[in-house]
Amino acid sequence: ERGSDWWVRMAVDVGRSLRSVSEKIRGAAARRPAALPDISPRLVAVGKTKPPALLIEAYRHGQRHFGENYVQELVEKASDSQILSTCPDIKWHFIGHLQKNNVNKLMVAPNLFMIETIDSIKLADKVNLSWQKKKTSQKLKVMVQVNTSEEDSKHGLSVEETVEMVRHILSSCPNLEFVGLMTIGRYGFDTSLGPNPDFQVLAARREELCNQLNLPVESVELSMGMSTDYEHAIEVGATNVRVGSTIFGERTYPAKQGSDENSKEVGELAGVTAKAL
Repeated sequence: ERGSDWWVRMAVDVGRSLRSVSEKIRGAAARRPAALPDISPRLVAVGKTKPPALLIEAYRHGQRHFGENYVQELVEKASDSQILSTCPDIKWHFIGHLQKNNVNKLMVAPNLFMIETIDSIKLADKVNLSWQKKKTSQKLKVMVQVNTSEEDSKHGLSVEETVEMVRHILSSCPNLEFVGLMTIGRYGFDTSLGPNPDFQVLAARREELCNQLNLPVESVELSMGMSTDYEHAIEVGATNVRVGSTIFGERTYPAKQGSDENSKEVGELAGVTAKAL
């Protein structure tokens, strides 16, 4: 049983870490080349394996966007009575691999804001239909996941499939709002060697997409960058970064992962070892 001292320490750490990350995000945005869209980057705090109380603490410090990899964990946290009562403006991002048989389960989550991992036309169609049944006037924001590193362990579309996928959402999914592209990319790239090639590929995909579909560049977000590389990602164009352990501390994982999780991406996306500041 953890004592109150532990909770006080964690609460202080979350607030301090959020301030530090936010400052670094602003600094990285100020270093962007003038040619990139002047968009304030969005911080998505990834609370995987962390209790609702810590997310509430982050919300108390001004954080509004939260991300989860597991369908079940997002639904449970989004439906938590304390979160519902104390975090009315919370916005949930689903950032894990979404299987078609879990779509309806995810759709019941209160305050679902965005799915960042649409990676097939069949999945887009299923999400579109499921969201329609909610009979809400608001469209569900979605991003298309691109496998920029072309690793077998990664989910996402090939670079070539991306334009057709986005075209399909725009033309055939009236309940979805396409807002951008997302990648996980190689883990542990040494940025002292130069820009991360995965981030460059995603930015290039956006250019190609906007040219072919006649979309303004500033209307297509780039979700890339995690605990170890979010500053670099913003410097090269990220508008949405997914930061977990740097805010909430290291994660503890169960021995067996759920089926709705990106495989090796589990540890990479949210389990980056980083000391709480």
